[in-house]
Amino acid sequence: MGSKKIHAQPPENLTGIELKKIPESAVGVKAIQSALSHISSEVGLGKGVGLLAKLNQTDGFDCPGCAWPDPDEKRAFLAEYCENGAKAVAEEATKNRVSPLFFTTHSVQELSELSDYEIGKKGRITHPMILKEGATHYEEISWQEAFQMVGKELNALDTPDEAIFYTSGRTSNEAAFLYQLFVRQYGTNNLPDCSNMCHESSGAALSETLGIGKGSVTLDDFNHAELVIVMGQNPGTNHPRMLTALGETKKRGGKIITINPLPEVGLMRYNDPQNPLKWIGKGQKLTDIFLQVKINGDVALLKIIMKLLLEKEKVQPHSIFDHDFIEKKTSGYKDFIKNLEEYSIDELLPQTGLEFSVIQEAADLIAQKKKIIICWAMGLTQHKNAVDNIRELVNLLLLKGSIGKKGAGTCPVRGHSNVQGDRTMGIWEKPKDAFLDNLEKEFNFKAPRKHGYDVVGAIEAMHQQKATVFIGMGGNFISATPDTEYTAEALRNCNLTVHISTKLNRSHLIHGSQALILPCLGRSEKDIQESGEQFVSVENSMGVVHQSSGHLKPSSASLLSEPAIVAGMAEATLKNSKVSWKDLVKNYDLIRNKIEVTIPGFDNYNERVRKKGGFYLPNNARDNNFSPTHSGKANFTINQISDIELTHNQFMMMTIRTHDQYNTTIYGLDDRYRGVLNERRVIFMNQKDMDDQRLTKLDLVNLVSHFEGEKRIAKGFLVIPYSIPRQCTATYFPEANVLVPIKSKARISNTPASKTVIITIEK
Repeated sequence: MGSKKIHAQPPENLTGIELKKIPESAVGVKAIQSALSHISSEVGLGKGVGLLAKLNQTDGFDCPGCAWPDPDEKRAFLAEYCENGAKAVAEEATKNRVSPLFFTTHSVQELSELSDYEIGKKGRITHPMILKEGATHYEEISWQEAFQMVGKELNALDTPDEAIFYTSGRTSNEAAFLYQLFVRQYGTNNLPDCSNMCHESSGAALSETLGIGKGSVTLDDFNHAELVIVMGQNPGTNHPRMLTALGETKKRGGKIITINPLPEVGLMRYNDPQNPLKWIGKGQKLTDIFLQVKINGDVALLKIIMKLLLEKEKVQPHSIFDHDFIEKKTSGYKDFIKNLEEYSIDELLPQTGLEFSVIQEAADLIAQKKKIIICWAMGLTQHKNAVDNIRELVNLLLLKGSIGKKGAGTCPVRGHSNVQGDRTMGIWEKPKDAFLDNLEKEFNFKAPRKHGYDVVGAIEAMHQQKATVFIGMGGNFISATPDTEYTAEALRNCNLTVHISTKLNRSHLIHGSQALILPCLGRSEKDIQESGEQFVSVENSMGVVHQSSGHLKPSSASLLSEPAIVAGMAEATLKNSKVSWKDLVKNYDLIRNKIEVTIPGFDNYNERVRKKGGFYLPNNARDNNFSPTHSGKANFTINQISDIELTHNQFMMMTIRTHDQYNTTIYGLDDRYRGVLNERRVIFMNQKDMDDQRLTKLDLVNLVSHFEGEKRIAKGFLVIPYSIPRQCTATYFPEANVLVPIKSKARISNTPASKTVIITIEK
């Protein structure tokens, strides 16, 4: 059997679409029913309800879904989680098992013909598995043999830089710290992670402008904000608990401006799931002003808003801008204003796709407010000019003095439960010298200083056979990355691919000459080591580090924890390491002791993480201290509007998630809040664009992306008329990832430009 028969892309089969009326509000009774339905089918209702009672509680386990923070004080007895959090737990605690017998009866080729949804529903992997060179089926392997195989392949490389060590955001602080220590003692900084594909642009922009690559607000700030601007995100699906925070802003008299190409139901109205009296009815109105901007029109829109604010400031000096803050705390203001005045509103307006009057209304509201929070996600970070997007919104906050004060600041909403913590722990291909100095001092070795590969660099290195071993700690690499067929070819060029996973996914089927699946414990499961039951710790979107303790019996006696798997690989690979890997795994307190002495902000780690709710890490921007920047102050920046020009028959395509999806995990086939049921191969289009293309509802089309003379094709998508700006379209990933060119990426951050894909549509 040739590897070309293995499907890297989801199958092109249609599953029977149903179109429903788009609901008027999010959450409420239907969300509760959906959550209970998933729990009941995967786990059983009795066991599932008991499990949910521990989700995001101080004595429970952290949701394996998003990184939205929990309240510092009292947690909700009823539903301190969202619908998708319940789905994530149901997936992890499922009764279904992928055993050695399952692999004996299903070939890799056969499994690759399933959809990502069908693959994921097969269940939890129970034993370590190997796919030998030339084999068609995985077979069982012992843990010791698996570790020895990893060590043998790594030690056979000419240089450590020929190995790639990827990490997903689900990994705990303890596992992430051990993982990066193992990789750096091995001799490379090739530590790409899922941040490279999502908020890398945020980190780059915020580090340059404010001196820290994290957001500056806390959850309590939403209780004090006068205005929250939500840009390029869909909280109702991707982090629904954020709607509660926005609801609190509105209850206290705050206003909300939403900026997005699609009108997302969750940002319009929602029914509070924590209050049974509000489960039905119209729900609470959230958005006051909706700016339906064109895809990648955000910089142009922000420039218009700031030009309007500048006009008001000239008429009423010191009434709109916070000049005291600007003078004392910022750098680059005059150059920024000079550049802003070089633009005309007439040249900027077409990029936004908006009527001038609605922008003027938003500017009038912003002018009145001093405590402003701006929240954003992938809608801003996955463009060629993504870093410009983030820097420009920081400019707006600096003009208003809305940094470092209660109720104001930056809020990048992280999309995975510990993606921020992994970076704090050193999972980064560009480590700072001070961090490496601390590692060297504590562990007595020479750390590599050469920067490693990020995700795009890693894919290109494997494609060019400059890297031939791939190890993935969590995640679903093939379904998360751009340019699916290119990435598949890159993985197939490897001598060995290794995936540390809880469940079966498509990445296990796109493999090197040899492949290993190493199954690990899930968040919800008890972790018993030699010294007894362990807990792990994670960091949420707002810099709070807290503990997570599983309560379920492991789904298989053959599972190991992620720290134990890392230790096993390290011991089999590193012959001269002075680290006692096994001893560290016996008691995770020992790992945390090592974190404490090597990473700032973790003083008394073991003591503080045991306190209910955990502790906040230092945050200079929150403290109004911008000394870490190159100027020692918060920096105004000069940013570029989009330079993409479309021809008459071209469209801008962005990839999005369905409501039954979290990252690459497909929980079901419905997108309830967009009225699309039982189908994923769809493209949302403006009705006028459909008319121009002579397309009607549910026509079957192929999508062709165009980049630097290259064409990529995705076949068999159904056209759906939708409220979206002209020449803008939206499709679901991973089905449309094949259209995202590997070379189309953000300046500075190198993030794949999955939100600005130029396509034509063929009937």
